[in-house]
Amino acid sequence: THAASLCSAMARHAGPRLPLIVKNLIPTLSSVFDSQRITTTAFFAELLNSNVVNDLILLETMMDNMTGRQKDTCMLVRMLALRGLGNIASGSPEKVRKHGAKLLASMVNGMDDKDDPHNLVALEAMSSLSKLLDHVEERDIQSMLLHIAIRIRPFFDSEQPDLRQSSIVLFGNLTKFSEGNCEVFFEQILNGLVTLLLHLQDPKPEVVKACKFALRMCGPNMGCEGLCDMFLNHLREDRSLHYGEFMNNVCKHLMQSYPEMLNRLILTNLFYFKSNWVDIRAAAPMFIGFLVLHVDEEHCQQVDLDQLISGE
Repeated sequence: THAASLCSAMARHAGPRLPLIVKNLIPTLSSVFDSQRITTTAFFAELLNSNVVNDLILLETMMDNMTGRQKDTCMLVRMLALRGLGNIASGSPEKVRKHGAKLLASMVNGMDDKDDPHNLVALEAMSSLSKLLDHVEERDIQSMLLHIAIRIRPFFDSEQPDLRQSSIVLFGNLTKFSEGNCEVFFEQILNGLVTLLLHLQDPKPEVVKACKFALRMCGPNMGCEGLCDMFLNHLREDRSLHYGEFMNNVCKHLMQSYPEMLNRLILTNLFYFKSNWVDIRAAAPMFIGFLVLHVDEEHCQQVDLDQLISGE
């Protein structure tokens, strides 16, 4: 926050002096002291939030320096570097198009960070990527779409609410680019569908809001007009949800459009019988009940009753 206040003040009042300040700070990014690297990276990250770096022809230099910090031994430096790269979306959105492939590669590397025990680097990568997606060229994201969708999926059920929220919002944002990979990405939507529907019962309101957003975004890609309309009409942010009634209707549409998916949907729900969240544990058997209620007799044979009764 101190870096943010200092940067915004300097961007407004000390523009002409910034090139020299930046030039003198760059060597500290290689300092042996973590504290110096953290402070300079935080300062640069906030500076990238302002268009002044673009006006002063500093953007490319600072972007290269932020990219160079991705291998830093200090986790906080790596996290702040990603924040800086994500801030380019606010400070210089037109430059995101120009450097899209490089910025996206940085975010994917951040998600794959191997020395990130609390997933703070991954969280920053997901938040920054959501900001960048509004400005990247479709061709730059297409080749990474599937990798990102698969990579973020485990975070949907994270114990950390901010990881659940960021990953689900990012998944919703990714669906904007799914048209070229329609069948492949449809598979990812089906993989995440049960989780998103169950987390509408998440104890954290910000996660519920993220699920509503993601499902509204997924709807048009599902090839089922009834389901798409339900998501758009019932999952508005400002609207309270009658969950049982909503799920009854969702399952009716699912079994009319994808009856062959029954067993797969049941198996995913069974996993949530052991969820740590009581409302999600309660929602999973209800979900299965509605699926079985609405499937036709022909596809009912898919159901493994022993497995269902034992709840495993």
